[in-house]
Amino acid sequence: MKLLAIDTATEAMSVALHDASTVCAHRFELIGRGHAERVLPLVQEVLAEQGWALSDLTALAVGRGPGAFTGVRIGISVAQGLAYGLGIPVVGVSDLEAVAVGALELAAASGIAAGAVLVAMDARMGELYAGYYRVRAGGQLDPQFEALCRPEDLPGRIQTSGPLVLAGHGFAAYPMLRETIGGAVGCFEGALPEARFLARMAVAVLREGGAVPAHRLEPVYLRDDVATRSVRSPG
Repeated sequence: MKLLAIDTATEAMSVALHDASTVCAHRFELIGRGHAERVLPLVQEVLAEQGWALSDLTALAVGRGPGAFTGVRIGISVAQGLAYGLGIPVVGVSDLEAVAVGALELAAASGIAAGAVLVAMDARMGELYAGYYRVRAGGQLDPQFEALCRPEDLPGRIQTSGPLVLAGHGFAAYPMLRETIGGAVGCFEGALPEARFLARMAVAVLREGGAVPAHRLEPVYLRDDVATRSVRSPG
């Protein structure tokens, strides 16, 4: 397996390569704007570093959202174009869950044992993209919901089970959330989705036969669906 992962859903942009055993090359840039112009050169950089050609790739992964509308569309379009051209399958990965995976890594590095992760990303217009994940044995995530909600409504959606880690810039935009959500043992408000985490998640999905052809890849915006959304665990 030679997997390329791409994420352009937020103010950051990242790409990563995974060789079925580990992430072997990755780039992360806090770019703000200009994702469309920068993403393919960044892909070429990691391929050159690893000594791979595009034709060597056997699968793609992409952050499917939620996130900035334009950013999500860029990532989906690039992944579809590459997958069509190369004739390889693609995996769409939740950007919220990628933030949760990254937060677990940050928590472990800080000596924090988490029983659950709550991700809150600022969705503008007084709303949040929120995802809640319980941590199973072995560190796998058990997704409970992903939803668009108002900050004041989020605490009522959470049923904590063990130490809770908070992640995402929604907690910087709405700092009162830290006080109203009980059981929190750590907050990583700077956490953003990264392609290296998407890659790890996508490999698990690929091993389960969960990849799709390029034409079936769909973005997830959540803004058109304010109901709680259940998601499938990749673990």
